[in-house]
Amino acid sequence: MPTQILICDDSRFACKQLARSLPQDWDASVGFASNGEEGLEAVRAGQAELLFLDLNMPVMDGYQVLEIIRKEDLPSMVIVVSGDIQPEAHQRVMGMGALAFIKKPVDPELVQNILTEYGIEIESTERRQEVEIAVEHSDCYQEIANVAMGRAGDLLARLLGAFVKLPVPRVSMLSIPDLRGLLAKVDEDNAITAVCQGFIGAGIAGEAFLIFNQSSFQDIAELLKYEGELNEHVELELLMDVSGILIAACLNGIADQLDISFSQGQPVILGRDEKIGELIEQNVSHWNEILVIEIEYAIENRNIHCDLMLLFTEDSISALNERVSYISI
Repeated sequence: MPTQILICDDSRFACKQLARSLPQDWDASVGFASNGEEGLEAVRAGQAELLFLDLNMPVMDGYQVLEIIRKEDLPSMVIVVSGDIQPEAHQRVMGMGALAFIKKPVDPELVQNILTEYGIEIESTERRQEVEIAVEHSDCYQEIANVAMGRAGDLLARLLGAFVKLPVPRVSMLSIPDLRGLLAKVDEDNAITAVCQGFIGAGIAGEAFLIFNQSSFQDIAELLKYEGELNEHVELELLMDVSGILIAACLNGIADQLDISFSQGQPVILGRDEKIGELIEQNVSHWNEILVIEIEYAIENRNIHCDLMLLFTEDSISALNERVSYISI
């Protein structure tokens, strides 16, 4: 009987990568679920002897799936596959019954080693027919952002000594009027501070914005064990520390996956040095649309929230599409 394998991940690109990382001569039946709720239905139906489980998903995340599998004692071996590489994320899933933790992007040799280590029988058959998964460029962008987000979140967690709650990144094409409306809210809200940093490399360019709510600074200072009085100068230092980590790590994570490198400009404090609207108007007047990646970082049990927005220029999109086409074949 073929081994019933289920890959539970909201990214079609990640599903395709993982399916291709499984032993090709394995007598196995591979199914897919796009969120935790669908994955649980398959587990309960006996369609997941082995479950490869993502953590950051809509509807129901991987932590919730693990909790229910353990609570209901469902017959499924679980290997977590995630872009969230925080040590605490690893510890949590192992404590909830996962066999192993694999970081994205998946290394086929590591998958094979884990299967061998846990005595998961790989009965040979003729080469398994490859599952065809149609992947759009937007699928690739979201998964690339997911991996980069995890790397940046891990660095932030280590800096603050806390657990960073990671979302599903949002990828969209926005018209310039929609973009102006979105960013104008930052200019209008006096309780928000933002850092902007330009980047360019291999025909790809854009602006990274890290947007903070003022109420986050007290908690950031406590986590960084700053004991002095908070003032505007200290808040700016805290902001630059966090933005330096998140922006650089996220851009480096994207560049590594696309096999390119980005040069980064000097960071600009918006709301003090200049407004977002003014900055955008200098660059986008001749564009029709722009690629936007949005990531919301939050610190567990703390009032710390920040939004990272990566804006890729319209004339960068063809170069981006060419790069992701290579890795999605």
